[in-house]
Amino acid sequence: MSGDVGIEALEPLAGARLRRARELARLGPIAQLRAGRTTRRLTQLLVGLGLYGLSMAMMIRSALGNMPWDVLHQGLAQHLPLSFGAVVICVSAVVLLLWIPIRELPGLGTIANSVLVGLSANAALALLSEPTRLWERVLLMAGGVLLNALATALYIGSQFGPGPRDGLMTGLHRRTGVSIRLVRTCLEVSVVLVGIVLGGTFGIGTVLYALVIGPLVQLVLPPCIVEVPL
Repeated sequence: MSGDVGIEALEPLAGARLRRARELARLGPIAQLRAGRTTRRLTQLLVGLGLYGLSMAMMIRSALGNMPWDVLHQGLAQHLPLSFGAVVICVSAVVLLLWIPIRELPGLGTIANSVLVGLSANAALALLSEPTRLWERVLLMAGGVLLNALATALYIGSQFGPGPRDGLMTGLHRRTGVSIRLVRTCLEVSVVLVGIVLGGTFGIGTVLYALVIGPLVQLVLPPCIVEVPL
């Protein structure tokens, strides 16, 4: 899943401070709920998480390489009496436990992400079948990467907090001082290696996702950010 984006550049307006540009606010769990525009933000959050699960299923069905964390999820699913989506939910819960020593606080989006992405991935996997033609698999993989970027921008832009894996990355960065790039690289290389050993699918799709997801999210995130008063 993608990292957080920087903020700042504020101006006063009618007693409230609003951002000049669409940027993410640093909001605690309570502030997230009190920030306003709740219906729009909740709708965007739910749509984003649903599309995120669909994008995961598209890459899995392409059989050309999963997203880095999904290499691990799929590998675990092959050794546990659990569906892929159930494994995603369980891993999310374990990752949230790792938030405790780094003192990260979950938001509504964090909890929703932990559950809904796995459920939507299961539903999409039940509907999608693996294509037989290579060009169809390539299109499915590419579509999964593009859709994942949009889904990431939608759920992050709703301003309800990061997902479990994003929060682990940013929390480790904050506590250790190590760059986000290095933290993310170490985390994703680790989960990919474990996933490969367990039988998860690693391939060109995994590499493509790792290379382009950051720039794609950066491109589509600004118009997806729901501005809220501070």
